[in-house]
Amino acid sequence: MTGIAQRAKRVSPSLTLEITAKAKKMKAEGKPVISFGAGEPDFNTPEYIVKAAEHALEEGMTKYTPASGTDALKQAIALKFKKDNTLEYDSKCIVVSNGAKHALYNAFSALVNPGEEVIIPAPFWLTYPELVKLCDGVPVYVHTKAENGFKMTADELKSALTNKTKAVLINNPCNPTGAVYTRAELESLAKVLENTDVYIISDEIYEKLTYTDGEYYSIAQYSENIKDRTVVVNGVSKTYSMTGWRIGYTASNAEVAKAISSIQSHTTSNPNSIAQYAAQEAYLHSEGESFLESMRKTFDERRKLMAEKLAEIKGVDFIYPEGAFYVMVHIKNLLGKTSEGGAELNSAYNVATALLGEKMVAAIPCESFGAPEYLRLSYAISKEDIAEGLKRFKEFAETAKR
Repeated sequence: MTGIAQRAKRVSPSLTLEITAKAKKMKAEGKPVISFGAGEPDFNTPEYIVKAAEHALEEGMTKYTPASGTDALKQAIALKFKKDNTLEYDSKCIVVSNGAKHALYNAFSALVNPGEEVIIPAPFWLTYPELVKLCDGVPVYVHTKAENGFKMTADELKSALTNKTKAVLINNPCNPTGAVYTRAELESLAKVLENTDVYIISDEIYEKLTYTDGEYYSIAQYSENIKDRTVVVNGVSKTYSMTGWRIGYTASNAEVAKAISSIQSHTTSNPNSIAQYAAQEAYLHSEGESFLESMRKTFDERRKLMAEKLAEIKGVDFIYPEGAFYVMVHIKNLLGKTSEGGAELNSAYNVATALLGEKMVAAIPCESFGAPEYLRLSYAISKEDIAEGLKRFKEFAETAKR
């Protein structure tokens, strides 16, 4: 018996990686490419975190740790939840993994049986449905509306629930839309789920990158009942600009955490030991808050600049982002046109390909994000690049003809 397993065949290739690879190749050839594709902060990891890693190396902290992470890091994470979210978690309820993506996969693996459904609001981060499919689950999409800021409403959630629903995925703030759910909006979703046995997987990886008034609210704060059925996913990647360090985690009830820990113990075992010590310092060091505020302020300034420049482009529209570092640009009016260079713009992918080829501007087509009439632009780049890149995009959009 030969051939690739069906679960692998169900996974779709990433258009994001394809566009990104083309942009990197062009840049390596010396072409002046400006990329709006970045999915990570363009800041160095703070020096105090790097020094903590150096100290760990010098002290020989290079051995195996418990599969679910060191108790010291778990305690630091528990303190973070108490301070930032007024949520109490015992160390046994926290599992540290190899990045938030790994934490999400562990959560789906622990909860989803073959054929069970996971509700995913669209637009969504393209990896969510693929992880569900890898766990033999069925992604069920709720197509949210632009007029609601691309946020799932209580009525939309209620309509999507079936007797096969195992979990609901909430990404707050959201990649790719930049949407941030208010406390009232999350409470309305929690009310729908309060008297069900449906789990909630709350991806809060962009928690510290919000630009609205009011404190960040996690749906797990709603009630003990909701908290008991919520798996919170977070990590240090976006918060402390530690994407390459690969430290993410889940916080859940003890039963789910035990299942996640067991799965991880037989797949990857513990996350990188040095990165764990560094992440612990990230949460506990006094310099952490000032770094976070400085980074957030910089992103906020770039967000405003990007909105200002996008508003000047005829034929495109956008949703003003409230969190993360992405803007969704509506390109419906470009579809069906022909670019100045002769490319037929009949899909977001073709628009992105032509924009890169003709103007050397990389943007992410959102077909794989459940939004086929949109491009995603990241403002995790300099103000100078934002201004120049959008100048080129303006020229591209306004010279396209029917």
